[in-house]
Parts: sequence; C-alpha cells; structure tokens
Amino acid sequence: MKILYGVQGTGNGHISRARAMAPALAEHGLEVDYLFSGRPADRYFDMAPFGDFRLRNGLTFVVKNGRIDRINTIKKSGFGCFVKEVRNLDVSSYDLVLTDFEPVTAWAAKIAQKRCIGISRQYAFCYDIPKVPSGIGQLVFSYYAPAQTKLGCHWDSFGEPILPPIIETNPFPRTVEEDLVLVYLPFENLSSLVAVLNRLPATRFEVYHPEAIEDSHCHNVKVFKPARQTFQQSMARCSGIIGNAGFELASEALHMGCPLLVKPLKGQVEQLSNVMNLKLLGLADSIDEVDVESVSVWLRNKKSVQVLYPDVARELASWIASESSHRPSATVHDLANRVWSQVAGRTIISPAQHQYHPG
Repeated sequence: MKILYGVQGTGNGHISRARAMAPALAEHGLEVDYLFSGRPADRYFDMAPFGDFRLRNGLTFVVKNGRIDRINTIKKSGFGCFVKEVRNLDVSSYDLVLTDFEPVTAWAAKIAQKRCIGISRQYAFCYDIPKVPSGIGQLVFSYYAPAQTKLGCHWDSFGEPILPPIIETNPFPRTVEEDLVLVYLPFENLSSLVAVLNRLPATRFEVYHPEAIEDSHCHNVKVFKPARQTFQQSMARCSGIIGNAGFELASEALHMGCPLLVKPLKGQVEQLSNVMNLKLLGLADSIDEVDVESVSVWLRNKKSVQVLYPDVARELASWIASESSHRPSATVHDLANRVWSQVAGRTIISPAQHQYHPG
C-alpha cells in the first residue's frame, strides 16, 4: 500500500504524533510519503524519520503575545496560494491519504475522490464530546481538513469512536529533580516570560522557545532552541511542566505522571476546550496569564496524575494496513474499544457529566 501522509506543521504536536506513527507504518511494510505545511522551512527540526519529505505553505494562523491575531490571520492566510497547492498536488498514485489535520492533502484527496483517513486531536471535536461552544470553531474542525474516516484522539472516549493519545515513548528514564520545571510556551513573548520566571529564584526553569537563536542562561532560567532529544531529556528530569494547552504535550506529561500547568492560547477553541477537559477529568491545572502569583501557587500545590497509554501507533498502523474502502464503520468502534481496554489509570466521565458552564 502506498500512502501520502499530510502533517500540520503549525504546532509540534502534530509532528510528534507523526514521529510515533512513522516507525509503526514502516513496520507493517507500508510505503509512505510525507508532506508538511504550516510553518517556514527553516523552522522544522529533527525531521530525519520522514525521509525526503515535501513542504507546502498550507493554511495557518498568526499569534501575537499569546493570543490569535484574527485580522492578520485573515490577511496572511494566502488562500489563493492554498487553492493552487491543492490543485497541483497529484494524489492519483496513492492508495490512501492520511492527514493529521493537514489541509492540502485532505482537500486534494477530497477533490480526487481518494480515500482519506484523518488522524488528529481535532477530529475528536466532530463527535459528541465536551467542548467550548463555538460555531466558527466547529466549522473549522469539520471543513479545515476533511476526511472520510475521522480518527480523533482524546483523554477519554466519552462513548465515541475516539482513540487515546498517540505519543512517542520518551527514551530517557524518569529521574525527577524536584526544583526543575520544564516550560514550553511558544506563543508567549520570550523576554517577558523569562522576566517572570526570574522572580521565582527557588525553582530552576528550562524553557524551550522558537524565538531562541541559541541556548542561553539567565540566573535560574535556561533557554533552549527547540530540539526533540534535549526536550525529552528535560521532560524526564523535571518535577512539573508549564505549557500551552496543546494536546500532545499534555498527553506525554500524563503518560509520565508529570504535574501539568496549562495556559491556553487565547482565541483558539481547541486549546480552550483542552483546558476544560483536563479540568473536567482532574488531569491538570490551568492559568489565564503567566504571572508570578499564578505560577508560585501551582509550584506549591502541583499534583501528578499518571495515565499509561498503550502503543496506539502500532495498533492504528495495523488497522491501516488492512484498511479498505469497504470496511464497515463498526470496525472503527472495535479499534477504539480494543485500544481503550489497554489504558491504565484513566478517568471515565459519563455523557451526562460533560456539560459546559462558563465561569
């Protein structure tokens, strides 16, 4: 089977999930070509698992000071370029298209009537799960990267055909340093972030940020350029993580039993919904702003919750290897039920419990 695998490159979570999927797909003898979109070419790193991958501009959003800049997002959307990229992408030689919420491959498959399976956190929002109400957000989840089969990921199934998180196993042993906290807040202003953390001298912070030109050290704060291996080392050693409310980082933290404090990207429905779900399931704490008081309260009271996820990538790759356009939809439920039965330590929420009450 020859597969085109499109990956949204705006956030590192999509790429991390693809890193977990790549060896699993190869293990089943599947021939996979990778296409990434959503960030400049020089902002990708540690891409060896994807071989001779392709890049496109795709569609993305503009962030300023931890908030989505809607006006500039519209101005810089490059929709005309996106349409051209879709039209010029030939998918005729592929048996299947996989998309991790990547719009160019998804729309090229839809136009060509090619079988397309969506694998990402965002596809979970197409089901009846807890989420922040948003008509525009729901349109994005449904039409941004359309797929015939939607395999969403979540921290609970909520009785829907949703998979547990697909995560890379951290290769480093867990050796906790009690005064060390890992920080990944890529949408915050770096200098402002360091200034806040410097006011908490009893704690050492290791900050990974895309604005970092080189690694640096300022009192109790070390700043690193994004790099997967060193990030995993920091995660294995830290006593807690402060991050945006992205799905993959939270999932990796939960798998390792690492206390988590999340600050959602303002204006992004997915991250706001992630915060609501993490709190609903009792898995993490949240803040609205990164300030000394909020962070210090969490440092004094942080708690760990561990949820051991199975090798979802291997299960999914096996399912994809035997996938056909005639597969009954019930098989998706069977796949989800089989994988969830292997999860240890999860919290189960009934549908009646997932009502959202603002404030």
